[in-house]
Amino acid sequence: MNAKSIKGKSTEEIKSALNAILSDNFYPTLAIIFLSVKQNRKAIADLLNEKNIQIFGATTAGEFVDGDIEEGGIVIMLLDMNPAYFKIEFLETSKQTAFDDAKKLGAIGKETFNKPAFIIATGGVNLGGEEIVDGITEGFGKIASPVDGEVTLFGGKAGDDLALEETHVFTNGKSSDNAIVALIIDEEKIDVRGIATCGWKAIGTTKTVTKSDANIVYTIDDKPALDTLLNYLGVEIKQEGKKDIVTFLSSWYYPLQVEQENIEPLIRTAMFANRGDRSLICSGNVPQGSKIKFSLPPDFDSIDKVVADCKLIKDDAQQQADALIMFSCVSRYLSFGMVMKEEIEQVQKIWNAPMVGFFTYGEYGKSLSAVQAGANGKNQYHNNCCCMVALKERTNC
Repeated sequence: MNAKSIKGKSTEEIKSALNAILSDNFYPTLAIIFLSVKQNRKAIADLLNEKNIQIFGATTAGEFVDGDIEEGGIVIMLLDMNPAYFKIEFLETSKQTAFDDAKKLGAIGKETFNKPAFIIATGGVNLGGEEIVDGITEGFGKIASPVDGEVTLFGGKAGDDLALEETHVFTNGKSSDNAIVALIIDEEKIDVRGIATCGWKAIGTTKTVTKSDANIVYTIDDKPALDTLLNYLGVEIKQEGKKDIVTFLSSWYYPLQVEQENIEPLIRTAMFANRGDRSLICSGNVPQGSKIKFSLPPDFDSIDKVVADCKLIKDDAQQQADALIMFSCVSRYLSFGMVMKEEIEQVQKIWNAPMVGFFTYGEYGKSLSAVQAGANGKNQYHNNCCCMVALKERTNC
């Protein structure tokens, strides 16, 4: 399977790059498109649709391709994957129906291939990540071989250049700000492996979430959650404007670490703060009674951990991939700036393959300990993580 990447700052630049790459006896069947909400995604999709190329697309909070980080642009990975080896599904959904719609997606995958892998992107700032993971897992059901553990599932939440208002996913002729787009791959034909890894370090004493409801944390150790975090950070929220619910970017550097038994903590970012009831609105659920710690801003050890974890999912040092897809939390980019280029380049060198990716509002997949746990390892919804996926056509196809 061949993979080639293109990028541009406009529809015309992409059209020119696409025509150039298609004139080189390359006949792609699949396009993975990540672009800014500022770009005309319909026009870009129409270009690919005219060439009978199927589309997996999402808007971003920044995008990257082969080590180059873009802002406000368009990046595309083109693959000549056999159309019999994959299927694109697009399901519109809502916060209320996400679990049921994701469950339908899991069932579709099971009906399509004996051993499907799901690569997903979800639109909707307030769409619950846990409901997506749980729905796909339940819809797919138990797999034939218990050694393999849960169904293969990786992906990310679409972005909107940090506006936190409206994120989109799209495919041929379809686009929505509340939807799931899924690239379902036949794992009997294409090897799909990946990992979700973080590197954020915990600090301070363990605290208890004493009141929460889904992704809203009201009190920590019986004190208002917002006040607890502000005291910890030593900052204040600006009182400008009349809105109670405000974006709280400072907290993205200091996410909550929700302790879990025998596996890494689950990272939860407080994306919004409620100045009225002094609660934190997280990008992911924080169950009442959870034991948590705050996090330090990441350092270069975080990059080293991500690279090391990505190396561990290779069977041997010589193994390569045909293509790489990375879903990296925008909080990593906010923390590291252009040093993120180093993380992207180092991960790409592990596999020596073309790479495309974007900065997300949340990530889907298995952590290292979940991968190592085999049958007991579970897919989860993450924040502040780097989720890397490697694709390789099997030699027996």
